[in-house]
Amino acid sequence: MASIKDVAKAAGVSTATVSRVLANNAPIRPETRERVMQAVAALDYRPNLIARSLRVQKSAKIGLVVSDIRNPFFTAIGRAVEDTAYEQGYSVLMCNTDENPEKEAMYLNILHDENVAGVIFSPTQKFSTAAKNFHSNMPFVIIDRTVKTDKADMVLLDNVSAAYDLASHLIENGYCNMAGLFGNASTTGKDRQLGFQNALEKHGLEPTAVHFIEPRIKHGYDVTMELLAHVEHPDAIFTSNSLLTAGAFQAIQDCELAIPNEVALVGFDETTWGVLVDPPITVIAQPTEEIGRTATELLFQRINEPERTTKTVILKGKLLVRGSSAPQ
Repeated sequence: MASIKDVAKAAGVSTATVSRVLANNAPIRPETRERVMQAVAALDYRPNLIARSLRVQKSAKIGLVVSDIRNPFFTAIGRAVEDTAYEQGYSVLMCNTDENPEKEAMYLNILHDENVAGVIFSPTQKFSTAAKNFHSNMPFVIIDRTVKTDKADMVLLDNVSAAYDLASHLIENGYCNMAGLFGNASTTGKDRQLGFQNALEKHGLEPTAVHFIEPRIKHGYDVTMELLAHVEHPDAIFTSNSLLTAGAFQAIQDCELAIPNEVALVGFDETTWGVLVDPPITVIAQPTEEIGRTATELLFQRINEPERTTKTVILKGKLLVRGSSAPQ
């Protein structure tokens, strides 16, 4: 295995220059950088990251802890986090909690023991800010879900406003007997239910039904089947995440009801399948790329400036109107 000395010799520079080129933390003449990188490629040199982490007291890794990697929302955020981290020479360790506080604690402990530089984190509903490793020197950025703390930056969606806009769209298109399916795993579902309720109240309406359920396809399917079993079923179903939307869509199909003529369907999060079905699904698209990139940039700022004041960034969703909510 080639060493840094081998690279320096091949490039005709000092080992310190090789280090500066690889760390990208000092001005280097373009021709010198090119010689060093050519030598790195020719010798297939890989820096000793373990030794580097011991020297600088932090690794070139960050953690990403999400509640359900099957949710396309978190998949898209994960891609944005990885892209942004890679640009800074960092790799990403992704952990999936399945909304399980025990798994959450286990992964936070593992990331702490791995000496990661910081963590981007979507906490479970039962997460406690008293958790030991949350108060360690490991920087945190919270995404998607609100946590009462002054020890972490946050990147959130204005969920109340987004849900209000989505429900208002249904009302404007003539729907007045709406049922809402909301995830029960975090503050997100509660905030979206509040926006949904606010829109209905403004127009003097009451929901046909409101269900707080596990944000899974199966639960969306089962509850929708129950709703549609009644003769006077809702004329529109509002869901708070893409997995519930998928379950509701499958239930409507299995009941052989036409969308939107017999029941409209709207939800949160842009997905690949949502634009391929007939009719395509009206959604609030969250700025997943911006969420992931902003969270990663905030984490690097925190790593470099541990004492700076924490920031909370609130982003807006975008209503994408499609055929599943066409006017009655």
